[in-house]
Amino acid sequence: MRAGAVAAGTTLMMLLMSSPALALTRDDGDDPGSGLSVIDTVGLYVVAPIVLFAVIAGLVMVLDKSKKQV
Repeated sequence: MRAGAVAAGTTLMMLLMSSPALALTRDDGDDPGSGLSVIDTVGLYVVAPIVLFAVIAGLVMVLDKSKKQV
């Protein structure tokens, strides 16, 4: 019970101390690029990892040197 209270208290304090409003202020030398479209975002964060996984899995299956069970 004590560990749960400590974890909850620590989490609450971290949430209160961090301020997302600081993200709105620009830093010196900050030069953000253009935003991503929905298609770019889906391609980058959904399609690309799936394709990468498929390529790696395919290479592992093709280059597998273990003996096949008969």
